[in-house]
Formats: sequence, C-alpha cells, structure tokens
Amino acid sequence: MTISEKIFDRVIGRAVRKGVFEVVHSDGSIARFGEPAEGFPDVRVRFADDKVARDIIRDPALGAGETFMDGRLLIEQGDVMNMVALLSANSPWDHGQAIAPPGLRQRALNALGATYEAVNRQASSRRNVSHHYDIGNDLYRMMLDAEYMQYSCGYWPRDDITLEEAQVAKLAHIAAKLKVGAGDHVLDIGCGWGGMAIFLARHADVTVTGITLSSEQLALARENAERAGVADKVNFELVDYRDMASRGDTFDRIVSVGMFEHVGVPQFETFFRACARMLKRDGAMLLHTIGRMGSPGKTDAFTRKYIFPGGYIPALSETLERSEKVRLIASDIETLRLHYAKTLRAWYARCMANREVIEATYGARFFRMWTFYLSGATSAFEAGGLCNYQIQFIRDRRALPLTRDYLAAEEARFSAP
Repeated sequence: MTISEKIFDRVIGRAVRKGVFEVVHSDGSIARFGEPAEGFPDVRVRFADDKVARDIIRDPALGAGETFMDGRLLIEQGDVMNMVALLSANSPWDHGQAIAPPGLRQRALNALGATYEAVNRQASSRRNVSHHYDIGNDLYRMMLDAEYMQYSCGYWPRDDITLEEAQVAKLAHIAAKLKVGAGDHVLDIGCGWGGMAIFLARHADVTVTGITLSSEQLALARENAERAGVADKVNFELVDYRDMASRGDTFDRIVSVGMFEHVGVPQFETFFRACARMLKRDGAMLLHTIGRMGSPGKTDAFTRKYIFPGGYIPALSETLERSEKVRLIASDIETLRLHYAKTLRAWYARCMANREVIEATYGARFFRMWTFYLSGATSAFEAGGLCNYQIQFIRDRRALPLTRDYLAAEEARFSAP
C-alpha cells in the first residue's frame, strides 16, 4: 500500500462513521470504514492503480471526479450517487462540521482559477454558456421535464408529485411573485429553452422577450414557442443582457431563473445596474438563483473545469450588497432548501434510465462526468451549504401590495389547468 493510500484511509476513517465505505486498494488489500446505519448507503470502491488515492488527496472534488471519469475509481457496490451521498451525509454543513480542504498549493491554484474565470467579461460569457448548453439538446430532452424543459430547481409542495408537476409548480410560484398584469411586457434573462416565456404567454395576457447566449437554446426555444402556439406573444434573442440595457429597452417585469450563477462576482453590480435600467419605475423583478447559505466561497475545481467555467454560486449577502448599490428594493426573499436536491435526483434517475443512449451519443467518459456532477450537486443541497434563493425586487416601494396575501391567489391562478 502506498503512502497516499495510507493517508487516504486515515482521512476516510475519521470522516465516515455512519454507513459502510469499503476500499479495495491497488494491491488488493481491503479497508472498511463506518458501521451500517439507517438512511446511509453501503458503498464499495476499487482503486485501479496506485495513483488514485494521491490524486484524490490533492483535491478531493477534482481528484475523485477525474479518477471516476477515467475509469480508475471503480464503484463495485452502490453507484456514484450513493458514494457521494455517503461521504457528504457524514459531514453535513448545517451540523457545524467541515471536510478538510485541499492542500495550500491546490487551494492557491483553485483561487487563482476561480478569480480569473469569475471576471466573466462579455467576450467569455458566450463561450462559457456554450460550453454547457450547446452540447446538444437531446441530452436535456432525456433529462428534463417534457413540457417546459426547465434546467433549474423545481418546486415540490409535496413529495408525491412528478418532475413535470414540480416544474409547473415552480413556474406558477415565480409567476405569482411577478404579479403580471394584462398588457405587461416581460423580460426573461437567460431564457433557456423558452419554458418560462411560454408558460407566461399561455397563462397571462402578456408579451415576453427571452434572451440567451446559447445558439442551441435559441433555436429550440423558437421551435417550442411555435409548437405551443404562442410564437406571436414571445420573442427570443441571442443577446447579452448588457447590450440589451445599452439599447434602452424597458420592461414591466423582469425574471431571471438559473442565470445569475453565470454572471461572475465582478459583474454582479453590472447585472443589477442593467436590470434597474431596464425595469420600469412601477415594475417588479424576480431573481431565482442557486446560493450559498453561509459566507461567500469559491466554486470547486471539478465544477469550474468541467461543468460551469466562469460560474460562481453567490451568497445572499454579496447578492444583496450589489443590488443595494443601484437602489433595487428586495421586497421578498425565500430560501428553498431541499427543492433542488429532489430535482437533481429526478434528473439523475432519468440519466441512469437513458444510460445506453447517452453513452452511445456522448461516450462513457462523458456519462461518468455528468453523473458525478449530478451526484455532487445533489449532495451539496442535501448535506452541503447550497440552497436556492428567490429574491423579488422593486424600484418603487409602492409597486406591489403591502402584504404577501396576494401570492396565494396569484399562484392558484397560474396553477389552474
């Protein structure tokens, strides 16, 4: 057994108390950690070579992800979701524990990389978005809800509903907070495949402009609007929000779902300044974003390298700090704690059900990368420090009713068949 494998065993021995984690090392020796516990999976992994432990120790998230992608970290009992969930559940963020961070050198490299990519100037924004969203619509069709293709957190008022129902509930929940009126013009920043715009056009007498930086999303959004019979009410553009603000366009309502994570910290104030310029004085805005429940942090190296280059998950404090500079009033804030975990598990299940098709189209290595990403994201919402924030903004303190009583009636209106 190598020195790295011995260090790995010591670290895992301290980390895993509940559930069983077995490791078959490169020399065939077996180490067993933890004890059976209700709600904790049992997992067995094999190191295909004597460098696996070393790579994981250098940076746990990146090392585990890459060795799994490359077929060097083999899961013999359970699956990647079980493995990540077991390790994370033994050290939940909200119980005050913490997993040891990467070494000093790796932390420095990660910080430099995160800082560089977080700048997210307009020249790199389109490239970063394309990296994730232009891999082909077929993958997302297999994974997401069929009707609105929502690649963001669903809303789960009950456990016994489908992914499709949870995404419709999310759209209705957001629409209620927008409190749209007849004739309103709505801007959807980061419109995805058009689901939000199509939903609003179907359920309210409004027109919607959706903007994206993904050519793949743009094409399918237009097709979806045609198919839904609302092409006369929605317009999709391939344009950056900064350019749209420079044009002088204004809107009654602004919504942005799952896009703020791509903005980058240095551009936060720019984003809110652009929104304030585009939002009419009596307008309202709803920002739905993944967020950190604690203080500001850094995106892990695996996610930054393989999934969302230039992406950054904001803390509530730094989000509000930037919005305050342009006098946007945070009129309502809601924290969604486990909703995204439920959504991610549904996506993971659909990917597993379509494994053969995904591997045939994108390759086995891509499938392992994608399922590792979904597993890590799930654990971040179930045991880590991530959540979703829905922040409602207004420019005029009189723009919306003085109490939240209107939300129930609005949500019921948008939830009606």
